[in-house]
Amino acid sequence: MSELSADQDLVARAAAGDESAFRELYRVHVRPVYWIAHGILRSPADAEDVTQETFVTAWRKLPGLELAGESLLPWLATICRFQSANRLRTRRREQAHTADAVDEDLPDTVNVEEQVITAELAERITDALGTLGELDREIFRLCAAEGFAYQAAADELEVTTAVVRNRLSRVRTQLRGTVEEMRDA
Repeated sequence: MSELSADQDLVARAAAGDESAFRELYRVHVRPVYWIAHGILRSPADAEDVTQETFVTAWRKLPGLELAGESLLPWLATICRFQSANRLRTRRREQAHTADAVDEDLPDTVNVEEQVITAELAERITDALGTLGELDREIFRLCAAEGFAYQAAADELEVTTAVVRNRLSRVRTQLRGTVEEMRDA
């Protein structure tokens, strides 16, 4: 049996729930996946985390996978790139949040009227989000709140990228209407 057909056999067995087959897939592909993550993230700790997240996602999605080629590595590499991109977005948000939290950036005065308007707007947006269906709320949470790419959110929710893109566009339009109503009031 060649190496490539061995991958196909292991994928089929792992998809059927064979943990030893999945462990073998892990053993064969963990190093390349780690180095892909490391190349993107430039951090051994983050690369290790993303490697683990990649294989956890793979384990969850294997039952529905139709292996396009003879090797699992391209599919794992795609998952790894999405996980790495999510990790980079999280890093940027944390760095921006840390930078915003510096005391030097605090205003000398507090505008109470602006705080009331901001609180009311946040409440209206929360109410608008509450009227959404479960799938739309999840798409909004993943893409807008957590920074997932459309494909990563689609993979997470097991829908197509088009579904994510179209529904998120509709949600954003609805929320824009809520914001404009507040501004006009």
